[in-house]
Amino acid sequence: MHPAKATAAAVTTLIGIGAAAVAAARYAGDAALRTSPGRPPTGDPRVTVHATAPGQVTLTRGLATLRPGMYGLEGDGVHAVVGPVLEAVPHEAHTVVRRLERVTRGSLEPGAKVRLTPFVHSGDPLSALGLDFSHVDVLGELGALPAWFVPGSRSTWVIAVHGIGATRAHPLNVLEALHRHRLPVLVLGYRGDEGAPRSPDGLSHLGDSEWRDLDAAVRYAVRQGAERVVLHGWSTGAAMAFHTATSSAVRHLVRGLILDSPVLDREATLRSLASARGTPAALLPLAVRAAQGSTGLVGDRLREAADPDALRVPTLIFHGPGDTVAPWGPSRLLANARPDLVTLHTVPDASHAAMWNADPATYEEALRRFLTPLM
Repeated sequence: MHPAKATAAAVTTLIGIGAAAVAAARYAGDAALRTSPGRPPTGDPRVTVHATAPGQVTLTRGLATLRPGMYGLEGDGVHAVVGPVLEAVPHEAHTVVRRLERVTRGSLEPGAKVRLTPFVHSGDPLSALGLDFSHVDVLGELGALPAWFVPGSRSTWVIAVHGIGATRAHPLNVLEALHRHRLPVLVLGYRGDEGAPRSPDGLSHLGDSEWRDLDAAVRYAVRQGAERVVLHGWSTGAAMAFHTATSSAVRHLVRGLILDSPVLDREATLRSLASARGTPAALLPLAVRAAQGSTGLVGDRLREAADPDALRVPTLIFHGPGDTVAPWGPSRLLANARPDLVTLHTVPDASHAAMWNADPATYEEALRRFLTPLM
């Protein structure tokens, strides 16, 4: 082949490969932000049910199944709740036995494939916990947002908002504890949730636009008689809480923040989400940039919202080094920068948005101590 033609062919091939890589990265970036409600963003691998017995279940041994605490166990047509590891129960080396708290849907059968998740409850406050509640609609900028309202006698409301890949069922983990303190609780569904308007592009913006739905919830609470609010957010819901506490026109009504596994480093979270969906390592930088371009997640709006100098209210953070979705380094930096306002409750051996699951009693006692002066 003539050298000029060979060079042209090589350049054409490289351009084609480059275009394919860009297209693949764009697809991966969008996929990273197109999550399914009720599916953790980087869910643990599925494991096998090896055996069941009264009050116990035997699972494949692994990092996820050895974690301390209480978790949901989900598979096709089944939801159960498992408690601590039962080391004293005889088992084979490749298995682990956990206490089986209850089976809430379907049945656990040997051979079934299941996954541990932070979602201990399913249903609504009444069906899951026996708590009276009402369905309410919060008017947001995109339309009506579904919410559960559990009444309480205090004038301080807690507004609970789940994170990426979760549903309103996730805040049910702490709802009983909040109800014991007679706090009214509004559990918000926001854009992209079942029954809520879709985001115009169908993608999560990691709290960057969703926070305006939380802002609408604060306004709703005030119209209904709340004198002040505490925002309790998980994952991207925590990012939404930060934005609201620093950017909302009614931020003076926010008297405290409770943040579980907060997404404070957006680029790291985008990289983790893309990797969890099988994006090759070589494409991750392109996928992150593609996701940022698709959603407008550029600039430092999140860092500005989480600026230590902008923080004005007491803040309790639950986070730990085991979080592979939202690195806990930014949480430590925030706590170190504002020891006057921020308390960091470090939770070892816990996955993303599962800080309560690792040790419910300790989590709820930290909640009690934090909320008492704000009630």
